[in-house]
Amino acid sequence: MLALYFILLVCVPLGVIMTFTSPRLAITVAVTQPAVLVIQNSNNTLTSPRVITSQPLDHDELLLRQASNMDPNPSPKFPKKLAFMFLTMNSLPLAPIWELFFNQSSDQKSLYNVYVHIDPTQKHEPGFFGTFHNRIIPSSKPAYRHTATLISAARRLLAHALLDDPSNYMFILLSPSCIPLHSFNFTYKTLVSSTKSFIEILKDEPGWYERWAARGPYAMFPEVPPEEFRIGSQFWTLTRAHAQLVVSDVEIWSKFNKSCVRKDICYPEEHYFPTLLHMRDQQGCVSATVAHVDWSVNEHGHPRTYKPSEVRAELIQKLRSARLRYGDGNRTRKDPFLFARKFSPAGISQLMNITLNVIFNDLALV
Repeated sequence: MLALYFILLVCVPLGVIMTFTSPRLAITVAVTQPAVLVIQNSNNTLTSPRVITSQPLDHDELLLRQASNMDPNPSPKFPKKLAFMFLTMNSLPLAPIWELFFNQSSDQKSLYNVYVHIDPTQKHEPGFFGTFHNRIIPSSKPAYRHTATLISAARRLLAHALLDDPSNYMFILLSPSCIPLHSFNFTYKTLVSSTKSFIEILKDEPGWYERWAARGPYAMFPEVPPEEFRIGSQFWTLTRAHAQLVVSDVEIWSKFNKSCVRKDICYPEEHYFPTLLHMRDQQGCVSATVAHVDWSVNEHGHPRTYKPSEVRAELIQKLRSARLRYGDGNRTRKDPFLFARKFSPAGISQLMNITLNVIFNDLALV
């Protein structure tokens, strides 16, 4: 008995090629016709049909439009899931630690999904195996600093995650230099128990006005006046409702999608998401990121990178015990950092040496 059945609703007589893996869906090529996927589980029961797309997935506008029609609430029939979204150029050098993170027990395999956005023009280095095999989204496109392409990449990840699984509840954007700071169980319980997104939303940061005016002194009017402009980390965790809000947005996106006049202060990915969430649903957000980063060292717009010699249990303890920076000045919340960056690929051996006894041991460093 085949594991997957496809019901293809073809509007014109063109062929469709799709590749999927079961039980977790993996879209490997762009779908060019309307399609409904019916999954048959190992117990021979059928799940409800899942609409993959009714438009070519390589067209951002159509992909986002399809995702914006998804239910903003997670499916009540199944456990809530975490959608881990990795935004990288050509590799995931820290994949081994994430592989352990995702496979600490068989019980958690139904509680998460993984999505990877990669530059298709770059040569892919080894690392897309195991949990990451067939998880590259087919609409991936090149993304460059100082441009809105990094925003587009994150929006594509959100769109695919929304379309892929109605149980995806929290959407976590991560870089290839990120590591988990706790076990999967701790991370999962922390995030699914929250009804709010975790996104850094900062007001009146140094140089904020110049960043707002980076596209020209009048480019952001009238949709984004200077008093509404916010800054924050490009790595965030959004609820399903906020993920849908992002892929549905046209008005605010139209402003941040403009080219900057000054590239040296153009960081759209650090401005668009906090500004949008601030303007649309500030009360639905915890105005802090749960991905730790050290900006005490700033090298050409990049934060500190931890070297192999620094990777010790004491560093993990320091990162875990650090206090989140709340943009609204909250002094009562005590949310934990769940992830941290930037870690050098050269330190993977040192990280693996402390993974089980330190990083995934939630009692070791309390």
